[in-house]
Amino acid sequence: MPRRADLESVLILGAGPIVIGQACEFDYSGTQACKALKDEGLRVVLVNSNPATIMTDPAMADSTYIEPVTWQVVERIIDRERPDAVLPTMGGQTALNCALDLDREGVLRAYGTELIGASKEAIDKAEDRELFDRSMKAIGLETAKSVIAHSMEQAIEEQEAIGFPCIIRPSFTLGGTGGGVAYNREEFAEICEKGLDLSPTTELLIDESLLGWKEYELEVVRDREDNCIIVCSIENVDPMGVHTGDSITVAPAQTLTDKEFQRMRNAAIAVLREIGVETGGSNVQFAVDPKSGRLIVVEMNPRVSRSSALASKATGFPIAKVASKLAIGYTLDELMNDITGATPASFEPAIDYVVTKIPRFTFEKFAQAENRLTTQMKSVGEAMAIGRTFAESFQKALRSLETGICGLEPVEETKPVDPDFSLMFELR
Repeated sequence: MPRRADLESVLILGAGPIVIGQACEFDYSGTQACKALKDEGLRVVLVNSNPATIMTDPAMADSTYIEPVTWQVVERIIDRERPDAVLPTMGGQTALNCALDLDREGVLRAYGTELIGASKEAIDKAEDRELFDRSMKAIGLETAKSVIAHSMEQAIEEQEAIGFPCIIRPSFTLGGTGGGVAYNREEFAEICEKGLDLSPTTELLIDESLLGWKEYELEVVRDREDNCIIVCSIENVDPMGVHTGDSITVAPAQTLTDKEFQRMRNAAIAVLREIGVETGGSNVQFAVDPKSGRLIVVEMNPRVSRSSALASKATGFPIAKVASKLAIGYTLDELMNDITGATPASFEPAIDYVVTKIPRFTFEKFAQAENRLTTQMKSVGEAMAIGRTFAESFQKALRSLETGICGLEPVEETKPVDPDFSLMFELR
């Protein structure tokens, strides 16, 4: 299917300022999108509030606006530029929330502009915790036992059915912002108050504890002809309870049997179909009980994500570039693989090496920050390394953190303080 002839200009929504949970991975995807769409002869309009990015360089887009990514500002840009479509899937949670606001306020309808890459319904079903839970049940997939709350009183009342510890996750936030793990009433009230304040829909999802479960991610790409490929499987070394952005991750997954991987693969594709992501890349996260093998769908992101950048670097498959071209009408079999130059993008990448990502923390710069890792992202960067084995790539990644360590150094043997117990006898 050739690209759509009715599209002449596209507005790309950027991710806004660099904050914890939203960094250069969205600049990477946005830059790829700008190049891909310009190569197709489209006029590209870009809005992003962060001038310190590559995507805002004058040569990247035909028109660049360094403005806040809010629906009021974007409406004025749409009024001036009159784009045929808006592409929100390259700018993270900020862009998705802005796209929903544009639809809710009637801006898209008023100017005859459509959303491409992800529809309003797909974004809603993926980001709204209650709708997502209902969608997973409709296709026979299990989610964590959970309750929804829209106020502090409702949260306290509903939490009794979940018990402690429990996981609190606000809707429509990035990097687990406002969420956390509560072990008692005091922590629960504190996290809920913050989460309700930060969620644009004042909605909280209170989950049963999955602490200690194994966590996996699959990067899936789908086109409008329902061709689906798994670009990469990613395994989190840290268990559930630690945000995936704060976890050491390895690709491909190391501890899955082929049967387990195929089950997860089929589930991920079913999730995309049910949510309604017709074109582009999505990230689906799973939790697996190491004792029983119980599989749970944690969440899915109907956009290019932090893990998409890792998967692109790990496999050489340019997810953002491919997703941009799929959004304007192409199918996977019509796009060529940049690495091989001979096979179409519908061929799943195969790698015979191991890629490890390790997060970088700077708690010394944030004196007030708690250094205990939870479901809220706290890392400020990451290092990635490639090796023939997990041990090799892990060692390289540790050295790349620039923290002064040379890798997995042996721990010096500790000597007992009172080896002959003489001090104990003196005290007696």
